[in-house]
Amino acid sequence: MKTKTLFLVGLLLFSGLVRAQNQLAALMPMPNHIQLAKNAGAFKFNTQTIIVADTLKLGFATRLLSQNISNRLGLHLKTSPSSKQSNNTIRLVLDATLQGKEHYVLQVNQKEILIKGASAAAILYGVITLDQLMEGDALATSQKTLTAITVDDEPISSFRALMLDPARNFLPIEGVKRYIDQMYKYKYNVLQLHLSDDQGWRVEIKSHPKLTELGAFRRKGAGAQGPHNGFYTQAELKDLVKYAADRNVQLVPEIDVPGHTVALMVAYPQLRCDIAKDEQFDMEKTTNKMLSAAKPEVYQVLDDVIRELADIFPSKTIHLGGDESAIESNWAKSPENLALMQQLGYTQAAELMNYFFGKVLSSTRKYGLKAILWCELDNIRMPASRYLFDYPKDVTLVTWRYGLTPKCMELTKASGHQLILAPGEYAYFDYPQYKNDFPEFNNWGMPTTTLEQTYKFDPTYGQKPADIKQVIGVMGTLWGEAIPDINRANYMTWPRALALAEAAWTRMEQRNWASFKNRLYPNIMAIMKAGTAVRAPFELAP
Repeated sequence: MKTKTLFLVGLLLFSGLVRAQNQLAALMPMPNHIQLAKNAGAFKFNTQTIIVADTLKLGFATRLLSQNISNRLGLHLKTSPSSKQSNNTIRLVLDATLQGKEHYVLQVNQKEILIKGASAAAILYGVITLDQLMEGDALATSQKTLTAITVDDEPISSFRALMLDPARNFLPIEGVKRYIDQMYKYKYNVLQLHLSDDQGWRVEIKSHPKLTELGAFRRKGAGAQGPHNGFYTQAELKDLVKYAADRNVQLVPEIDVPGHTVALMVAYPQLRCDIAKDEQFDMEKTTNKMLSAAKPEVYQVLDDVIRELADIFPSKTIHLGGDESAIESNWAKSPENLALMQQLGYTQAAELMNYFFGKVLSSTRKYGLKAILWCELDNIRMPASRYLFDYPKDVTLVTWRYGLTPKCMELTKASGHQLILAPGEYAYFDYPQYKNDFPEFNNWGMPTTTLEQTYKFDPTYGQKPADIKQVIGVMGTLWGEAIPDINRANYMTWPRALALAEAAWTRMEQRNWASFKNRLYPNIMAIMKAGTAVRAPFELAP
């Protein structure tokens, strides 16, 4: 078996070497407009080539460009904020006239390489595309040349996200940084961190220390750096925020309420529904218990949590969950919550979600945060006709349940909510990539989501972009029940995240499965070379 595996990996590497022989061979995601310049010559790198850039505003992009050229060409280029020399320069230029904050233009001719962008983020993406051009045309790169080309590019989605779940199995901070190192190279700009669930509370809250003293340790005797135990200090998260921001990745914390809250209620039992006040909770399991909607102290604790998270995460965006709440077995049977229902004139227990999130969202607004919630409908599968409760207009929703995305798109178009697409049938990366592949434990009968299936994801669902303006982006989610460490997280992410990156960035008319497969090989090699775990899609090898 080991010999077969080595043979398959070798076959992939050989295929990549054969295919990566033109400028377009490693582009990922595919840019939206490329103009090949016929007979226009090439730019020739040499020891006198200078990088011209405003290094104060474009520091990370400039350093990345310099590092890439050093790695590929063995040249250590000087950087200058300006240059009188007109030839043989690489210029990075902020250009406010470009429409769209991530819009960049990359022009290569015999005299210079010009990357201009509407923002530092746009220029970073131009630098990444330049590196992929050199990766793809291995022969020209070996001769220190780059064939003339123009790339005029910007994404179709402003929100391009991946999600990690350190709540179920803790992922140490250095592993998360390495994850960010890969995702930004494929132009993802959001990482959502699922920081709380039944199995763990993973963020330090100074006003409520028991959240991590008790809620971050689900297995006695295990170490404090995962997978069962551990948490992020506020100082660690602030450092992570800066690390990600350099790479144009914003961090979005998720605190899941009112369900998925056993770790929170283990730390503070007084927040439980009255029917569970004497129950012994097991953080190793999912117990479908909820916070009480009727206890004022619930909203005080959550207000404190939101206040401290607002100080940690400058993105000013917070995900508050709202999914899979077992309302009928909790609030509908709880005397204190039934009394609250009667007081409010509600006839259905689900209506208490209006009261609960009315309270919680008042805290997010107070601290200047924009809230995201998972989109729940009146049924967990079709037929479904309406939202589970009345989502406030300033909440962004995420569609996720199998088969419900078209309905969520219809509802959000009518209601005016912004929508993020994370449909389970395309974007759930905890699902196996191939029959009998991982996960080999904690598998509840997950469906298989192949690389090709993910690539087939059409975020427009056959509609005109003008008709779905409420859709702001896509997200690949990696729930952590069967993800014990960052190596498994990367294995489950790559290469499917390459396919999703193209769905988030590239117009449908520019996408092609055969082209994607050809461009896949050099990128898999690059991920492996970086020391990141990746699943070799042997089923695609010729």
